[in-house]
Amino acid sequence: MRRLFPVTDETAAPDSGGMPGEGVRDGAGREWSLAELAAAYAYPEAGPGGPLPWLRANMVSTLDGAAQHDGRSQPISSATDMRIFGTLRALADVVVVGAQTVRQEGYRPARARAEFAEMREAAGQGPAPAIAVVSASLDLDFSLPLFTSPLVPTLILTGASAAPDRVAAAEKAGARVVTAGDGIGVDPARAVQALVGLGHTRLLTEGGPRLLGQLVAAGVLDELCLTVSPMLTAGDAQRIAGGPAVTVPQRFRLVSMLEEDGFLFTRYGRP
Repeated sequence: MRRLFPVTDETAAPDSGGMPGEGVRDGAGREWSLAELAAAYAYPEAGPGGPLPWLRANMVSTLDGAAQHDGRSQPISSATDMRIFGTLRALADVVVVGAQTVRQEGYRPARARAEFAEMREAAGQGPAPAIAVVSASLDLDFSLPLFTSPLVPTLILTGASAAPDRVAAAEKAGARVVTAGDGIGVDPARAVQALVGLGHTRLLTEGGPRLLGQLVAAGVLDELCLTVSPMLTAGDAQRIAGGPAVTVPQRFRLVSMLEEDGFLFTRYGRP
């Protein structure tokens, strides 16, 4: 992998090449360790008042704007994209995901990874991030491992008007139900506040597009990690963010850009 931005002496050095799939490499051809990759995607450092709440999204898109193929993101991803996916999870306190994505992608609990155990312990984190599912209806299969055997209890963010029988079913399965809205739906800003109130300041969302669109519209997204896949799919697949348009487009600044085998791994943050 090459670092394209920010530009440094190392970035400008000729790339020594390497075959696709050999791992993450910088401009000098040296393979990055997972620790270096984690440093490249580190959350903002804690301030005088403690950790700064920070919500980042991790998404993948084809050249023609598709966030999925046949309803799943895996076909437009790559091995390095999945390596970064795992690193972002290892850095997070909680992974926020929409109910539809849970159903489509067959979500499983986050697992503890020995490579990141020391880093997470030093940061005061548990062995793995919690998964927080955003669902108004709680129309979820509570027999799935995500609910029955997570390393960290799964959270469900829902509205105050959620059906009591579904709330009871979720809690019986071992999930923790968190109210983040006055009606049926979830208020994105309240969802973030609720998670921060539980001690989760390093937040990561993996979508889907509807959830990301809601977070963008609410103005609570701090950072977007976007993989641009060198593929074309056509069709009518969703973009990475859906729902009503914002009144004024929100501009983010480019933080970093890496490249491997035609895939671009970008980070954009608030100005």
